[in-house]
Amino acid sequence: MHTIDNEKFGSFLVQLRKEKGMTQKELAEKLYVSDKAVSKWERGLSLPDISLLQPMAELLDVTVTELLSGQYIEKDQPLTVHEVEPLLTGALSMTSQEQEVQREHRRTWGKWFFLSVIGFGAALVAVWRINPLWLWDDFCVLFYLPPLFGGLFGAFFVFGAKEKLPSFYDQYRINFYSDGAFRMNVPGVYFNNRNWPHILHAIRVWSCLCLGAWGPVYVVVRWALERFRLPEPTYLVLLLLFGVVLGGLFIPIYVVGRRYE
Repeated sequence: MHTIDNEKFGSFLVQLRKEKGMTQKELAEKLYVSDKAVSKWERGLSLPDISLLQPMAELLDVTVTELLSGQYIEKDQPLTVHEVEPLLTGALSMTSQEQEVQREHRRTWGKWFFLSVIGFGAALVAVWRINPLWLWDDFCVLFYLPPLFGGLFGAFFVFGAKEKLPSFYDQYRINFYSDGAFRMNVPGVYFNNRNWPHILHAIRVWSCLCLGAWGPVYVVVRWALERFRLPEPTYLVLLLLFGVVLGGLFIPIYVVGRRYE
């Protein structure tokens, strides 16, 4: 398979960026990516998405062909078909390479999600053996709701959510994410492809924790209530506790969303 020379591409990108007097951060902002992504391109560790080639070429005043070949091409010395074909083939392989990385990332989180489901099942059996009433009284709603929400969010964001947002998210200030019937609105946070990977990570971590770690927390709370003879919580207290659980989702989303926006 024909591929792009990563190191040659990176060196040429450094040259072009410096000729324009831009820092990595300034180039990243103009392309709506992170400066870490630009750093990886320039070090030859990865290649940009094929959708970024045209805007990058325009910013740096070169053609896409020059960008891919890693060198200036004189107007009176055009490339032959045999020289252009490997560049085009290599550019198309960027997309497939990126898709494979995304699939691998999804598979990794799928394993963590599956382990979290097993953890919740084990917690369910453990609570049943300790005290079956803890699964059926008024307080048991606190045992089921966090894993339920964690499972629903996790199933969608691990297996269904897109790893990359459409380009219009980078062009406009949009504070909601919509995908089919799912819609998430976070006031004060504008979603784009700089903060989206971090938001996905935060949601996936929260989902796995709600599934796998909530059972032990619930057991400790119930044990403390009985051991120290504390009064049974009212529904208002249950609502507040559930609010804390939801806060564990939206607060990290807000923090990382604003930080990497």
